[in-house]
Amino acid sequence: MLTGKKGLVLGVANKRSIAWGIAQAAAKAGARLALTYQGERLEENVRELAATLENPVILPCDVTKEEEITSLFASLSEEFGTLDFLVHAIAFAQKEDLEGTYLNTSRSGFQTALDISAYSFTALARAGMPMMKDNGGSIITLTYLGAERAMPHYNVMGVAKAALESSVRYLANDLGPHNIRVNAISAGPISTLAARGISGFTKMLQHHRETAPLRRTTEVAEVADTALFLCSHMGRGITGEVLYVDGGYRSVGMMPLS
Repeated sequence: MLTGKKGLVLGVANKRSIAWGIAQAAAKAGARLALTYQGERLEENVRELAATLENPVILPCDVTKEEEITSLFASLSEEFGTLDFLVHAIAFAQKEDLEGTYLNTSRSGFQTALDISAYSFTALARAGMPMMKDNGGSIITLTYLGAERAMPHYNVMGVAKAALESSVRYLANDLGPHNIRVNAISAGPISTLAARGISGFTKMLQHHRETAPLRRTTEVAEVADTALFLCSHMGRGITGEVLYVDGGYRSVGMMPLS
């Protein structure tokens, strides 16, 4: 599906990361990949995982620093020439802002969550556009139902994801004339490193399993397959959308009564 394609995946932290699941699926489908890491703490993990891929490119990028985003795409342009897809799987909020109530979100916590979780997507899309505009491409981000419904302890991250989903629509409109598609995947709760930082996450998983029409939690591979579809020629007519990969959870209104 992706033979001869070149893609950038941001957000790989460890083997349980959704970003890593997507990277594996894309590589298996024939794509050559670039992966990023932020800081020495994650570099070792990313390099160890990337060693299982064929001829990957490993580059540093702190998305809060414009100069690192610029340097990332300068290196990619030299290595790849063009870019066919970009996967943004980055989100962060301070731990104290994922506990208690949204009402108590600090100004600095709000700015941090919105900058890393939402604005970085726009910054990366803008920087990557020159490498995509001649041949078209696909840009994907990851979101969650907390963007449109209040979820316990999701707090400022829900607000950041709402901004992210709105950004998807505006970017799709801006980049559509260049045949660049922009979409989001809204995954059900998955036990990743980031998700476990949310207070009460274990109960969230249990509730999802009991309530979703498919009566199970979402798997990384399901999200990865959807990303693969959106990156490929088969997703060529879809842009500006949020695709739900959550076992149908969004479609129901209350828990089963029996």
